[in-house]
This record gives sequence, C-alpha cells and structure tokens, in this order.
Amino acid sequence: MAPPQDSSQPRLATGCRWGADKGGNSDERMLLFPEGAIKLQSTGRQVLERCDGRRTFGDMIAELQQQFERTDPAKIRSDISMFLEQLQKKRIVDY
Repeated sequence: MAPPQDSSQPRLATGCRWGADKGGNSDERMLLFPEGAIKLQSTGRQVLERCDGRRTFGDMIAELQQQFERTDPAKIRSDISMFLEQLQKKRIVDY
C-alpha cells in the first residue's frame, strides 16, 4: 500500500464506524470495523477523528503539527503516514 499524499482525503472505510465507549471514559473511543474493534486513546483517536473525507492528509498534518509544536514536524508526518498505512492495510481507512 502506498503512503497517503498531501492531497489524499483519508476517511473511515465502508463498514467502519465509531461506537460508544461503555466505560464512560471521554478520553477513549471505540472504532468498530467488520473484523473487530479498536479502543483508541490520545493521538490515535485525534488522527482518526480527522479522517472525515473532507480534510486532506496535508491539512491533518498541519493541524497536528500546530497542536504538538514541540515535536519534530518530520516525525509527526512520518508517524501519521505509517499509522494510516497500517489502517489502510487492515481496511479501516481509505484514502
């Protein structure tokens, strides 16, 4: 699978959706997909919440670089790109 380009518009794949967290913790969300579920916290959740099909990968990176301004911008880009590639391989994200 190819990494996302700046113009890519990541979105949840067909059959994937957000589910309610039964534990009541607002810092955690469940992502439901045909083969299972993932409990997301912190940065992973923030990335996937931005996968709305409207924002481009470039937009997402710019937002996250502003939010995590103390982190190396190249590391943010690399880490988020790898994260989305892994999710695309699992058919959780399309771009």
